[in-house]
Amino acid sequence: MGTYADKKGRKAALTFSVLLMSIGSLIIAVVPGYKQIGIAAPIILLLSRIIQGLSVGGEYGTSATYLSEMATKKHRGFYSSFQYVTLIMGQLIASGFVVLLQKVFMTEKELHEWGWRIPFVFGAILAVTVMYLRRSLQESASFKEEDTNSERGTIKALAKHPKAVFTVIGLTIGGTVAFYTFTTYMQKFLVDTAKFSNADAALISTLSLVVFMLLQPLFGLLSDKIGRKPLLIGFGIAGALATVPIMTTLGSTKEVWPAFLLVMCALIITSGYTSINAVVKAELFPAQIRALGVGFPYAIAVSIFGGTAETLALTFKQNHHADYFYWYVTGCILISLIVYIAMGDTRKYSKIED
Repeated sequence: MGTYADKKGRKAALTFSVLLMSIGSLIIAVVPGYKQIGIAAPIILLLSRIIQGLSVGGEYGTSATYLSEMATKKHRGFYSSFQYVTLIMGQLIASGFVVLLQKVFMTEKELHEWGWRIPFVFGAILAVTVMYLRRSLQESASFKEEDTNSERGTIKALAKHPKAVFTVIGLTIGGTVAFYTFTTYMQKFLVDTAKFSNADAALISTLSLVVFMLLQPLFGLLSDKIGRKPLLIGFGIAGALATVPIMTTLGSTKEVWPAFLLVMCALIITSGYTSINAVVKAELFPAQIRALGVGFPYAIAVSIFGGTAETLALTFKQNHHADYFYWYVTGCILISLIVYIAMGDTRKYSKIED
C-alpha cells in the first residue's frame, strides 16, 4: 500500500484503502454463520479481516504522509496530530454505537443473534461515503506524477535509507506499546485486575479517551513551537519513570475518579508520542518513498510490539506475574528513548522541505 501511494499518488491510495475497508466490513455484515455454510464461514471471516488489515496498514502510512505534506512548515505538527484525533474518534464512535444498541434498541439475545452485524453495515456505508469524499481531495504537491524514476516506492529504494527505517522502528516500539496498553488493553485491565465493573471500566476508558483525543492538537501545536525531539524525550523519560507506579497503583485502586486520573496521567505522557509520531516519520524520508518509508517499518513495529501487548499482559497475569508486563512496557519505552536522544529534530531537518 505504501508502494501504491508512492507510485500512484496519496489520493489514489487513500481512496483505495477506504474501499477495502468498506468491502471487508460489508462481507462481515452479510456472511452466513457456521450453521449455514460450515467451515466456509470462519474462512470468509478471516479473509475479510485480512482485507481490513490491508486497509488499516495502507491507511496509516498514506494518511500520515498526506497530512504532513499538505500542512505548512509552521503548523505541520498541529495538522498531523489530527491523525490520532480521528483514530481515537473512530474508537469512541464504534464503542458508542455498540452501547446504543445494547442499552436502547435491542436485547442481549438479539445483539448476539443478529444485531452485531449492524455496526458493520454502518461502517461499510460510512466507508463508501468517505471514499467519494476522498475522490475530491487535492493531490499532495510532493507527489509528482511525471516522476519516471523506476525505483519510486520500491523496497530497493527504501533499502538505501536504513538509518531512517530503523529510526521509525525504534521510535515506534515504546509509543505503540504504551498506546495499546493505555487504550486497547486498559478496559480489560480495569475489569480483570482492578476489579471494576464493566460499566465503570467503560466509563473510565471512554472519558479518558475523549480527553486524550482533545490533547493531540495541543501537543502537536507545542511541537511546532519547541520541536519534535523535546516531546519525544519527555514521553520517553516520563513513560519510563511512571509506567510501573501508575500500573501498580491502578491495579489496587477501587474508586472511579482516582482510576480515571491515573489513566489520564498515562495518556498525557503518551501524547508526547502519539500527537507527533506521524509527522516525525514523514519528515525522515524523501517524497519518492515517503508513504512506504512511513508505513512499512511502522507496521513491523506495531505488529510485533503493539499488537502483542494485550496477549503478553494476559499471559503474564495468568502466570501470576502481572507486574512483569509493567516492566516490559517500561523497557520498550527505554529502547525508544535511546532512539529519541540519538536522532535529530525532524522539525529542523525535515525532508518534506526538499
